[in-house]
Parts: sequence; C-alpha cells; structure tokens
Amino acid sequence: MKSFITVLGKDKVGIIHEVTSVLSENSINILDINQTLMHEYFTMIMLVDMSKMTTDFKALKNILEAKAAELDVSIKIQRENIFTSMHQI
Repeated sequence: MKSFITVLGKDKVGIIHEVTSVLSENSINILDINQTLMHEYFTMIMLVDMSKMTTDFKALKNILEAKAAELDVSIKIQRENIFTSMHQI
C-alpha cells in the first residue's frame, strides 16, 4: 500500500529528520520526496510504500499527529487509492 504524506509549517531545523525518523522506525520506505521553502514556510510531500510497515495505519496517523504537535507543523497522511479517487471525480 502506498500513501501520501504532507508536511506544512514554519521552517525550523530538524523537520525532515523528525518526520523521516518516524517512517524509518515503522519500516516505511520513502519512494519520492519533494520539499521546498516558500518564504519562511516549509512544505514537503512524500509518496511512501507502507507494504512492510510494522504498525497499522491508524496508529501511524496518531504517531504523525503527535509529531506534528511536537514540531508545531501540520502532517497529513492519505492512502494513494483515496487520493487518486478524489482527484478523478
């Protein structure tokens, strides 16, 4: 299963490290990643492979939400099939 993860917030040191560490700890592979700064705002989108994930989707979503609160950013995760369906309507 593949999913999209988006991260948005004020730029600060360590955002990429903190988010990708969560993925690594849960055996989630990053297939593609794009990040940029828009003025002082950090934006990142990742396509990830969750086929070897060591937790379930809901637990991962909760972990990412906790990490978002810790970093004071927004982190959203969406399954690829739902993302694709939404953009075909």
